[in-house]
Amino acid sequence: MKELTISNVPKSATGAQSNEQRISSIEVAKLAGKPHNDVMKAIRKMEEAWMKVNEGKFSLVNYKDSKGELRPCYALTKTETLFIATKFHDEARARLVLRWEQLERERMRRTASRQLLLETEEEIKQRCDCIRHEEIGNANAPADDCMTASEVARMLGKSVKELNKLLVKERVQYWKDGSYRLRPEYLGRGLTRQRAYHYYGLDGTKKERTYMVWTKAGVEEIKSLNLNNK
Repeated sequence: MKELTISNVPKSATGAQSNEQRISSIEVAKLAGKPHNDVMKAIRKMEEAWMKVNEGKFSLVNYKDSKGELRPCYALTKTETLFIATKFHDEARARLVLRWEQLERERMRRTASRQLLLETEEEIKQRCDCIRHEEIGNANAPADDCMTASEVARMLGKSVKELNKLLVKERVQYWKDGSYRLRPEYLGRGLTRQRAYHYYGLDGTKKERTYMVWTKAGVEEIKSLNLNNK
């Protein structure tokens, strides 16, 4: 038997075989105004008929009583509860029906709250994305009309690897700390700008990397090197 890991008499329980909402036979007994032992006996007597029609037994579980001792009880679905209630008087059946309506309203409220929370989280995520895109756009605005090394290489009919290698050979740029940089003699001439992009590390930390892009003046400078003949 499954054990309900609670220290007192359970009012409602999760089903042992599914996520379908259930209540315990202890609560059924309380609502019906009957001793729990009598309800357990009635359920056991009705189980044979239920098995013939439904091809399944009632879910039998354990709970800890006020003394900490394990006791058996049934965890019943709404359909099973209403079947058991056919043996009760009208008032008891009415209380069980109203109890299930209460449980279902509570479940619907919890579901609605979870959906609202998820929608709120999604809205926050979308706002964060918009802010991040705006920040990156503003930071990169001065480099909007610039060309990347890949674009310049494609214009010259070369691969970006070939272009960068030639620019290093011509002492226009050099490699340092994971990116290409202009040599001092080319600085201050408006040949390049920096373009940034943001990303997140595995620990969720926001990071930024920059790379060099070429202005119109920079592209003309590269053309003047006549790299096709080198």
